[in-house]
Amino acid sequence: MDKFNVLFLDEVALFLESLDEKAREKILFNIWKSKKVLDPELFKKLKDNIWEFRTLYQKKQYRLLAFWDKRNKKNTLVICANGFVKKTQKTPEKEIEKVKIIMQEFFDNF
Repeated sequence: MDKFNVLFLDEVALFLESLDEKAREKILFNIWKSKKVLDPELFKKLKDNIWEFRTLYQKKQYRLLAFWDKRNKKNTLVICANGFVKKTQKTPEKEIEKVKIIMQEFFDNF
């Protein structure tokens, strides 16, 4: 049984569509796996309630930044708000800040 459901916001859907098929499949497989078993190598909390789905494929680090929506007790959602290829050791602060803004807008409007 899944521990949560995943919702891709438009920006993430576009990011995934821009990738080659094999990379996209690997990312989606890792998300599916994360829904079954919590594994910090695949899904990890960063800070300020921002989490990241992590995928390494062909020496590239793919990241989908996300946040939780637990307002519906029967249907916990993880909302993927931003996707990028990570090029440095640390997750860029500008990517985290972008997700914080998206998260605030999400909860203000829904």
